[in-house]
Amino acid sequence: MAHVKITLDGLKCERCDHEWIPRHPEENPRVCPKCKSPYWDRPRQKRE
Repeated sequence: MAHVKITLDGLKCERCDHEWIPRHPEENPRVCPKCKSPYWDRPRQKRE
């Protein structure tokens, strides 16, 4: 049996650092599947 390395592109939540492989890679998800944040693709802004 031959071993093969498989590489997949995944997504990472900027809020909770959760990483996942999307079911539909052509669409961006609306929320993070773990923390349910709609801002998963935007880093937190620092308050001054």
